[in-house]
Formats: sequence, structure tokens, C-alpha cells
Amino acid sequence: MANKMIHETTRKMSQLCRKVVLVNVRWEVLQRVSFVGQFFRFIWDRLVVCSVGKPPEYHRLPLQGSSPFIEEGFMHEHHTVMNSGYDTDSDLVNLKISLLGDCYIGKTTFVIKYVGNEQEKKSLQMEGLNLMDKTLFVQGARISFSIWDVAGDKRSLDQIPMACKDSVAVLIMFDLTSRSTLNNAVGWYSEARKWNQTAIPILIGTKFDDFVTLPPDLQWTIVTQARAYARAMNATLFFSSATHNINVNKIFKFIMAKLFNLPWTVERNLRVGEPIIDF
Repeated sequence: MANKMIHETTRKMSQLCRKVVLVNVRWEVLQRVSFVGQFFRFIWDRLVVCSVGKPPEYHRLPLQGSSPFIEEGFMHEHHTVMNSGYDTDSDLVNLKISLLGDCYIGKTTFVIKYVGNEQEKKSLQMEGLNLMDKTLFVQGARISFSIWDVAGDKRSLDQIPMACKDSVAVLIMFDLTSRSTLNNAVGWYSEARKWNQTAIPILIGTKFDDFVTLPPDLQWTIVTQARAYARAMNATLFFSSATHNINVNKIFKFIMAKLFNLPWTVERNLRVGEPIIDF
């Protein structure tokens, strides 16, 4: 009887041990599968994926180091692409930007400040339209901005569909010292939306260096009106100056951060007398 009890106990212990071993094996397999899955997700998250469509979706660019968004350094900029080991344009991400607004408000000066004088000499000029390019290297990716500057007179209205089609951002610009150009910004925005419903809208006031010489009460009125228009457009508002390079580069960094979900944001600034940024 005692032998039978010992035999039964031994059999049960053996079964229990096999179950423990089986559970441990399964757990190790799950851990390895989980590790492999995490590894591939880690790699996938660091690939630059860009699909220009309706609406466009841009995934996070690979990050290198703890803070890749240093004000002067998170974009390594080139006006022309030098010999960098690229044999084709298959790695190039093209981003089209549209600029709309009245004549003589500083649109072209704004673009030249961003792309540089040398690139401006290579610009393609058409009736009512001026095209300039700038190529950037951002965290190992090659990004090309194609900037379509619509002249702003009545003859240039026919160029709006071509300028706005497939744009990832539309910059609606006005002169901070001319309220009539601010009022007309609403019409330019409406025209742009007829041809592009998904582009990021940005309202930009130019000539901030002249704006700060205006009487404070007039500055306040213009700031209040511009903020109201920006809210109506669901747009981010920037005051800028091409002469003093105020917020010019920052606007394009903002576009990049929005498109690629980069962890860099501008700081809101609503102080009258300073370059306003509102969103």
C-alpha cells in the first residue's frame, strides 16, 4: 500500500514538473517573439515614410541624440545638392509650398531670405508665378521645398489652381502696415481652399520691422484683427521680417515639425510690440 502511494505521488510530481517545464518554454518563446516584434517596430519607427496624398501623412523622422531640434542646427541646409553619395532622386522627399497674397507685401523678399540669393538666381519665373527650391538634410533624410510664389495681381489669379494643387502648406501673407492687405488675406485663403483642402494654413504678417514704428493702439488693432482672421482660417499666425530674418526660418521649421510629427514646437507669443506667434 505504501509503495502504491509512493508510486502515485511520484507520477503526479513528474506530471507537475513537465507542466512547469512546458510553461517555462512557452514563456521563453513569448519573450523572444515579443523582443523580435519590439525590435522590428523599433526599426520601422525610424524609417522615413512619406505618402503625399489626400490627406498627406508623414511619419516621424529618425532621431539622433537627445535633442535634435537645436534652433540653429536641427536642419542642415543646402541651397544646391553637392556630391553626397546620392546617385538618384529616389531618396528625395519633395514638399510643395504655396505663397498667396497681394502685390508689394514682401512675399518674394521673404522667400529669397529663406532660400538665399544664389538660389534666387536659379528661380523659374512664369507670368504671375515665381518658383524657387531649397534642399535640406534633416536627420539623414533629404527634403526639397518647392516654393510657388503667386504674384498677387489680377492676372495671376489663373495661376492659383496650379500653385495650390498638391501643396502641403499654404502661406497666406499680408503687410502688417497695410490693413487692406490683411482684409484681402481672407479672399486669398478662400481661393486656396477651392483647390486644396488639406494643406497646412499659415497666416503671415510681413514687414514687422516697420510695424513696430506704428502707434501702439494701431498695433493692437492689427494684432487683434490678424488673430481673429487666423482663428477663422484655423491657421497659425506669424509676424515676420525678411530684413531682420525674424521668424522666416522658424516658419519652415514649423511646417517640417507638423508634417513629420517632430518633437519641436514654437512658443506662443501674444505680446504687442513683439513678433506675434499664435495658434
